Order: sequence, then C-alpha cells, then structure tokens
Amino acid sequence: MSSDLEAVRDARTILLTTYKRDGTGVETPVSIAFDGDRAFFRSYDQAWKTKRLRNNPHVQVAASTLRGTRTGPPIQARATLLGDGQARIAAKALARRHRLLQAVAVPLAHRLMRYQTMHYELRPDPG
Repeated sequence: MSSDLEAVRDARTILLTTYKRDGTGVETPVSIAFDGDRAFFRSYDQAWKTKRLRNNPHVQVAASTLRGTRTGPPIQARATLLGDGQARIAAKALARRHRLLQAVAVPLAHRLMRYQTMHYELRPDPG
C-alpha cells in the first residue's frame, strides 16, 4: 500500500469528500476497513455520495471522528466500485472491523429500506 493511505489505517472512521459536478466538495463520515493493504468503505445506491461517485471517482479522505471532525491530514484518493466477488471481501473486512455497526446495523437497515449496498475500494491518487 502507498504510504498515503497508511495515514488512515488506524482510523475507524474517515471523512470522505466527494465532488459535485460544479467541483464543490461534500464531506461525509464513513466507516473504513482494511484487508491486507486494501481499504474499503460502503454506501447505498440512493445516497447522494454514491451518485457523486458515479460522476467523479476522485475523492479526498482524512481520519475523523464518528461525527465527521477531521483528525488527520487530507489524502487524495480514487474510489472504485467493486463487483460481487470483491464486494464480499470488502463486506467481510467491514464486518470484522465494525462488528455491530457494519456487520449488523447497516446491512439490516439496507435490507429494510430495500437499498442496494455498494462497496468501494480506496486507492491513492497522486493527481
């Protein structure tokens, strides 16, 4: 893994900045998990951040509190939507790291609301 994402390895939550079409950044706290040197987060198909990611996969991430207060330096990254097989790896990593929230609460909420869960991998983006 690039030393860039090493800066958020110990964080349980990151502040994910996605960008609107006009370039305005929107910050959202999300849970992060690692499997080896791969970093993952999840969202759902109807979320605004998911819609923004479809248009622009370039993001900025920083370690943060659960409420979204930045606690580390911002890092440029790229969010890649994962297919079924890779999404299962991401889901397992998130469930291991956040046992109650990501293993039980979020999947249950997505099922009840009939949302499709979307898993993303973060990779450093130097440009």
